Amino acid sequence: MSLLELNGVKVHFPVKKGVFFDRTIGHVYAVDGVSLSVEPGQTYGLVGESGCGKTTLGRSILRLVDITEGEVVFDGTDLAKLPSEEMRRFRRRLQMVFQDPLGSLNPRQNIESILSEGMAAHGIGADREERRTKIKEILARVGLPTNALSRYPHEFSGGQRQRIGIARALVLEPDVIICDEPVSALDVSIQAQVINLLEDIQKSMGLTYVVIAHDLAVVRHISDVIGVMYLGSLVEEADSDALYAEPRHPYTKALMSAVPVPDPEVEDSRERILLTGDLPSPANPPAGCRFHTRCPWKQETLCATDRPELKDVGGGHKVACHWTADIEAGRIQRAEQSVPATLGGPPSRTHAAHEGAEAAAGAGDAAATGAVAVPTVGAVPSIGAVPTAGPATVTKTGPSGEPEVASEAGPKSEPTTDPKGEATTDPKGEAEGEAKAQPSGSGSGSDSSDSDSSGSSDSSGSS
Repeated sequence: MSLLELNGVKVHFPVKKGVFFDRTIGHVYAVDGVSLSVEPGQTYGLVGESGCGKTTLGRSILRLVDITEGEVVFDGTDLAKLPSEEMRRFRRRLQMVFQDPLGSLNPRQNIESILSEGMAAHGIGADREERRTKIKEILARVGLPTNALSRYPHEFSGGQRQRIGIARALVLEPDVIICDEPVSALDVSIQAQVINLLEDIQKSMGLTYVVIAHDLAVVRHISDVIGVMYLGSLVEEADSDALYAEPRHPYTKALMSAVPVPDPEVEDSRERILLTGDLPSPANPPAGCRFHTRCPWKQETLCATDRPELKDVGGGHKVACHWTADIEAGRIQRAEQSVPATLGGPPSRTHAAHEGAEAAAGAGDAAATGAVAVPTVGAVPSIGAVPTAGPATVTKTGPSGEPEVASEAGPKSEPTTDPKGEATTDPKGEAEGEAKAQPSGSGSGSDSSDSDSSGSSDSSGSS
């Protein structure tokens, strides 16, 4: 029998409006029908993006928030139906490590007062000295000195304050500890220390954990079973290794593809699933599958009308999706979704490679035609222009700002001007252009024309 079991748990917060008389105009569906079970000595990990209801689900287990519907069965007792006084006595066996270590500690109390308060409320220890002896043992187990008893929370670092929060839960000798993002506010090195501490305490005291976290690496390291939440619902549940090796729900696939890989070659070659749109509001969740508004595998039928149930697809792997088998078999392909470029950001590697390929293709065309490309500022290329073979020419700008065109084997020539005012060159050769460029009445015009024509013909022949 499972130590902790949740059956169809719902937590709905009413949305009220009114000045003199409050009236309910809607609800926020923070948790909407979650079912799971935790075995003794097991670590159950809950992951999901912000706003999916992980923390609310953890608080509902301890009845820190009211349960709208469903059952929370702990060791055969439904906590959702217990009166307040009986529930207070049950909280000795159910404890919580909060996300903000400083905010969860009373700044006006020293550490001895904080830790002994719960012991006195539940009748642990015959007197103050016995409670102090037990507190010192717990502090030594979590790696804090005994002189910390007389100090206040602001005198400790973030990692030490989180250790105090763990010690506060341990002094009551609980069976289940709910860890609400216990390392998210800590440095990476301190995170490793706290995670190792939680594992050591679990082995020595036989504790059961429910770990809520954003860091997928932390959840994979510490958890035996992982549940993925999306918009108040559980969409996938499996063993830690199986979930990371083969995620089956579309949301889990996108979530796992967001984890960076330290190998640059693997990172560039692996598939990255980008979701479009924002997380829908829990006050107005979409009909049918909650994920269908962002799902790359969305289908026209079932997705927008019928809400899928969490079903076992084999080996204890549970998925809430209508088309899991078809997606795995390849009968349903992922729809391509365009991602807008980041304004002002650096170009992606794919975009840079595309630009490089276009530049290389342009250089190849220029080499094939024998033309030398000269960049100009503010020039707009004409559409449909086709390069023509001929002698290589270079465009320059004269002192007055007018463009000048010169061939390889002749002097500078003045370009002719079309009715639109654009400079043009004669595609038949430079001889006619040079003849037009000579002033009238010059006696050497024919000689220069002959030499230019012969030079251009030589250059075209050599090319």
